[in-house]
Amino acid sequence: MAKKSKKYLAALEQVDADKDYSVADAVALVKKIDYANFDATVEVAYRLKVDPKQADQQIRGAVVLPNGTGKTQKVIVFADGSQAEDAKAAGADVVGADDLVQKIQDGWLDFDVAVATPPMMAKVGRLGRILGPKGLMPNPKTGTVTMDVKKAVNDIKAGQVAYRVDKAGIIHAPIGKVSFDDDKLIENFRTMNDRIVKARPASTKGTYILSLTVTSTFGPGVKVDTASF
Repeated sequence: MAKKSKKYLAALEQVDADKDYSVADAVALVKKIDYANFDATVEVAYRLKVDPKQADQQIRGAVVLPNGTGKTQKVIVFADGSQAEDAKAAGADVVGADDLVQKIQDGWLDFDVAVATPPMMAKVGRLGRILGPKGLMPNPKTGTVTMDVKKAVNDIKAGQVAYRVDKAGIIHAPIGKVSFDDDKLIENFRTMNDRIVKARPASTKGTYILSLTVTSTFGPGVKVDTASF
């Protein structure tokens, strides 16, 4: 087991492990105990009562946070014709078709999000073994396979966050930076929470959100009372 740093242990001492904090108190505490020497990301983790092995419980999607994430995403778009021109006009960092597919096959992966038009997916599908494991494969559920590439690029640049439940039934997602005002982090948190709640599978009975924590990049997790939303 990795040894915890003195700074981490000092931060942990300020967290009541037996308490579920309100959204506002949790956000304030995470900012207070952050000790990174950079503008750390604030993240949330939802442990859900779902079975990801079941098709109807594979929760996945994307949401545009009202105050962004504090990070500028580098976006590439697989498109041609008028869609390629729309992507360039919207501010896509790289736009291409066969040439872009080949570039990635040659080992280039200097981007954060990939968008593709449906007709291009036959070609992009060849990149599945490269992009899939890294979570970079375009997908209709996250709005990254679409004919409206202009909207897709605009949303991503505005602070869209993709989320996906993992094998353990947990969703991890960023909601901003430690430097954000509390109100902006809380607004982003509420937006994310609303989306997760709405994504509840109809087959899930009883308690849906088993636990919820918020943390900064290196800091300890702070449990959140979901009723405080």
